[in-house]
Amino acid sequence: MARTNGAAKKILGLTDGYRESTQSWRELRLDLKRRGLNHAPDLAVGDGALGFWAALREVFAETAEQRCWFHKTGNVLNAMPKSVQIKAKGHLHDIWQAETKAEANAAFDFFVETYGVKYEKAVAKLVKDRDVLLAFYDFPAEHWKHIRTTNPIESTFATVRHRTGKTKGCLSRKTGLAMAFKLMMSAQGKWRKLDGANRMPEIIQGIAFIDGIKQIQPAA
Repeated sequence: MARTNGAAKKILGLTDGYRESTQSWRELRLDLKRRGLNHAPDLAVGDGALGFWAALREVFAETAEQRCWFHKTGNVLNAMPKSVQIKAKGHLHDIWQAETKAEANAAFDFFVETYGVKYEKAVAKLVKDRDVLLAFYDFPAEHWKHIRTTNPIESTFATVRHRTGKTKGCLSRKTGLAMAFKLMMSAQGKWRKLDGANRMPEIIQGIAFIDGIKQIQPAA
């Protein structure tokens, strides 16, 4: 799990767990609270892993949720024949690349109407997460490319996956965690900084954003 410090990404916690176990995610989040994370995260970004979201709602119920568009696109397209995947992918991009939530919803409706009859299962995978796929519109536009997908997280752990894959079966639990920690701390200084760092205090203060634009607060 990581956080931002100004414009930099920082590691907050590391533990091993059983796949997408709710209990494993719960333990990680409770450990963060124990170590002083008193303010719930404003937004959590992840794929459809049920354990991640179940534990989030238990420990940080007020945190907003954003589903990953990269994973969702793959899930939807995998339920469609290859002959229509390229065209359908373009229509999915029209949703999350829209300038406003209203335009995104219009593109969303178009996708449902266009593919819903012939590819009901694919469309159902999209529709069930509609609200949490569009949550990013309530955050600064400068942050959208960081929070629409889990790609920043995936790239962070690419080196860890590569090294642990090479040494699979040769490490104990303790040495495996130690190696992952060292690799992540070494890579941390090279992680790409976040755009729109000046917006972070505004989010913490609870200032509203609509379609990525800061809303002027009425005078007291």
